[in-house]
Amino acid sequence: MEAFSPASADHSVSAVSRYPNAVVPAKVGTYSGPAKSGAGYFYDEVLEYRVWLHPEKGAKPLAGDKDYFAAFAQYESALKFSETTPGAEPPLALVRQIESINEPSPGVYEWTKEERITEWQVEWLLDSHREPDSISKFLSKHGSPGK
Repeated sequence: MEAFSPASADHSVSAVSRYPNAVVPAKVGTYSGPAKSGAGYFYDEVLEYRVWLHPEKGAKPLAGDKDYFAAFAQYESALKFSETTPGAEPPLALVRQIESINEPSPGVYEWTKEERITEWQVEWLLDSHREPDSISKFLSKHGSPGK
């Protein structure tokens, strides 16, 4: 197994979840392991939930001494796995941003209209799904021009 790749993929979802399910459950586990981290303020789609595993913290060394992850279509399955698996981190959400906000320096915001895939803290998903006017409202409130 290669480093920074999925060891397993759980495509199952149920009707009730605290956070959005993966937009295409069948694609869970097919996305590239390396991804950007955080930022953007808004997301368009949840692609999967990831639980990163660290052999140096007790995870099975499936990729030698390198980190790897398990991918899930639903948050609750990822959380249960992370709580019961040695060497596991809490789940992260892999999200797609079609439009987002860049903050090149504190308090300076730019409207970015290019696709970006990034890992987010799961809690950031609450109230941050991008709607048609989300970015313009944000920029208006924070006094930055859209770009």
